[in-house]
Amino acid sequence: MLETPIAVRSKLPSAEVSIFAVMSQLADDHGAVNLSQGFPDFTCDPALAAKVADYINRGFNQYAPMPGVLRLREALSAKAGRLYGAAYDPATEITVTAGATEALFSVISAMVGRGDEVIVLEPCYDAYVPVVSLQGGTPVPVPLSGPDYAVDWAAVRRAMSPRTRLIVVNSPHNPTGAVLHASDLDELATLVEGTDVAVLSDEVYEHIVFDGRRHESVARHAALRQRAFVVGSFGKTFHTTGWKVGYCYAPALLTRELRRVHQFVTFAVNTPVQHAYTDMLQDDAGYAALSTFYQQKRDRFLQLLSGSRWRPVPSRGTYFQLLDYSAISAEADVAFARRLTTQEKVAAIPLSPFLFGDRRERSVLRFCFAKTDETLVAAADRLRSL
Repeated sequence: MLETPIAVRSKLPSAEVSIFAVMSQLADDHGAVNLSQGFPDFTCDPALAAKVADYINRGFNQYAPMPGVLRLREALSAKAGRLYGAAYDPATEITVTAGATEALFSVISAMVGRGDEVIVLEPCYDAYVPVVSLQGGTPVPVPLSGPDYAVDWAAVRRAMSPRTRLIVVNSPHNPTGAVLHASDLDELATLVEGTDVAVLSDEVYEHIVFDGRRHESVARHAALRQRAFVVGSFGKTFHTTGWKVGYCYAPALLTRELRRVHQFVTFAVNTPVQHAYTDMLQDDAGYAALSTFYQQKRDRFLQLLSGSRWRPVPSRGTYFQLLDYSAISAEADVAFARRLTTQEKVAAIPLSPFLFGDRRERSVLRFCFAKTDETLVAAADRLRSL
């Protein structure tokens, strides 16, 4: 190993390697069934792969425009209109990014400066808080209310201050599977009315909502739409998380600031993939089928665990299921997740890495059910033995 004489002053001294990378590596090292990191273990639609190959072979291999391929932005604009009644200008209000995480990074970097405060609802996706800290901002965590992980809007109001710059919401919610209702968006709109507070809405699981519910996009809410960045992901919709293509809707003034950062983080996103996604966006039928597809997997996973000592927390969307293990062990979640991986050969994600302010121990693990039936059966057989 090389040594260095350089003194390092870390900008994120408390940040460790992402729990997702840690648990996936542990699963690989121990031959465990990997229900930890959120990716499918099945392939994408062969038609989509064929389209990418076709665009590569036809020479679509150079830089795309910085904001994204125009025809893709036009398709996204049409989609927002059809699904949410929202009119976004493809030229000035839609940006294609290198995955949703880059969109989140670029939005927070563009909007948050030293001394600004950002409200996050925890447990929350682990990228939000470090990016706020990198920009010199202060994360202000507000706990979601159990057992359904609902938003306590009175607590959000108490957390707001003259320094609040951004409120981050996420629905369907990772890691809990909770979803926002139309009344939640009305509450949020009331809180930010008359302020300079922007909203960052992480909606990467927008097409994975269960039990007949409707995804309540911030893009659907006229008042919020005027002050919101709405982030989506093709990876979750098309089973292509490794392609890392996302997008962001926002009013032109906000988009201009987002692009100031985006151009120096990524500049341009994979060209043939953008064209292939454009072709796939011509039909909305697949979105309804996606919810049905994953609801069947959720129900199958829970059926396989029926009668065990694992207690499920309701999952209303995403492809994650929280399971309470308090009837099995009193161990802290990270220790239990590690033992589950190394001894029982099933990998899951502990909840505590999604917590930044509320550090109470919780006997809950997150399992990804975006897997083949064979994988789910193998995992459930091992989990039921506990």
